[in-house]
Amino acid sequence: MSVLLETSAGDIVIDLLVDYAPKMCENFLKLCKIKYYNFSPIHSIQRSFSFQTGDPLGPMSADSDGGTSIWGNISGNPADKAFPALFHPKLKHVERGTVSMATAPHPSDPDVRLAASQFIVTLGDDTDYLDGKAAIFGKVVEGFDVLEKINDAIVDERGHPLVDIRIKHTVVLDDPYPDPAGLREPSSSPPPSKAQLETVRIGEGEELLDEEANEEAAAEAERKRKEREAAAQALTLEMMGDLPFAEVKPPEHVLFVCKLNPVTTDEDLELIFSRFGEILSCEVIRDRKTGDSLQYAFIEFKDKESCEAAYLKMDSVLIDDRRIHVDFSQSVSKLSEVWRSETNSKRKTAASKRGGGGWGGVEELEKWRKYRHEDDGRDDEADYTMVHGVEEMRGQHEKGGKPNRSKSFGDGPSGDSRPRERPSESDRQRDRGLFRSDDRGGRRGDDRRSRSPGRDSHRGERRDRGHDDRPSGRDNRDGRRDDRRARDRDRDSDRRRDDYRRR
Repeated sequence: MSVLLETSAGDIVIDLLVDYAPKMCENFLKLCKIKYYNFSPIHSIQRSFSFQTGDPLGPMSADSDGGTSIWGNISGNPADKAFPALFHPKLKHVERGTVSMATAPHPSDPDVRLAASQFIVTLGDDTDYLDGKAAIFGKVVEGFDVLEKINDAIVDERGHPLVDIRIKHTVVLDDPYPDPAGLREPSSSPPPSKAQLETVRIGEGEELLDEEANEEAAAEAERKRKEREAAAQALTLEMMGDLPFAEVKPPEHVLFVCKLNPVTTDEDLELIFSRFGEILSCEVIRDRKTGDSLQYAFIEFKDKESCEAAYLKMDSVLIDDRRIHVDFSQSVSKLSEVWRSETNSKRKTAASKRGGGGWGGVEELEKWRKYRHEDDGRDDEADYTMVHGVEEMRGQHEKGGKPNRSKSFGDGPSGDSRPRERPSESDRQRDRGLFRSDDRGGRRGDDRRSRSPGRDSHRGERRDRGHDDRPSGRDNRDGRRDDRRARDRDRDSDRRRDDYRRR
């Protein structure tokens, strides 16, 4: 014997223990049969303990009488409103989903407890506190997820849920008891009465509307977040030069075709798709090294209408034993390539107008300019020029007290600053060899002659004076240091003269 309770939180199936509590099971079955529990509120929710229902009006209504048994409902006699409850000693509140009748003590006999229509369903285990206060007559066999929803409902200080949870309908699955005299089963579920409607706090439909509004707001917030993220990524690609500008959009007349057979060629696709309109380009993407097909392609139509017609007709079409997938292209690489080529060509053209273009010896480079019309600061002379001019080199030689050797090479015959014609390579090699042999050879001879007398006199003095009377070597060390400096200066001047000749 079972009863199905359809609630606003879900369906609950209750098995009745007719062998242990026959009268209470009969009372519950017959009340469900006459739809007495329809629109009854669920109240007194205590988390992980229990909830109570069965009063058509509930404790929120001032007109509530607490519920009536099936016999009091049929006769209308207040004496039949309640009946004595039976507490079976083997039935205990030890598991979740235990169903028991709510009882109250008899006015004249406190040891007798009376039951009517309200019942309690436990939401947790070991709720033995209810033993002796609520009479067990059934247990929940299906709908424990509904019990979890009721257990997690938001309630006020008295345990009433802020959003109404009500019994919407009851269905008797098996009834072994005969109907009492005068019982009339309604042909359909009766609508809620005016008194019941007045007890509604927040209806089920209102909560659904709020949830839908919240879902719409969450979806809108998620959409805006994705748009901001996409804009930031596009701006990053623009800064890196991968996109011409952040607001670029893919072309609307290009189709993306994938899941192709490797043997399908460009000509095959162009022939198949050409019936929808003129095709500007059709390219199957291939591996650069091997040339094998990567099994996807891009087809560019002349107009947008042809592209849309091909998209609607060709998706999931079988081509070369492969069912292809067609979608609108989201790639902007071709637009980026066109933009990059145009930009580079403009730069090269502008650089060529300024005189050959290029910077730092590379023709494709352009000097960075802060302002658009700023001069690049290049000299009109071709190639590279001397770091030091002839006049500056002459001034350095005059300050150093040396004869101005550069005059015989860089100045004209009249002593002016006009340079002579550059000598040939053979003349430069001959002059370089003569100057090196004459100057360095003469200096070496002079050095040997200038050091020889000192050495001879020094050796003679050592022989005359003996080993104990050693003269000071400071004069000799100073002389050698002066000779070394003179050689370094002559070597530097020769190097500068050779460099000047090469230039």
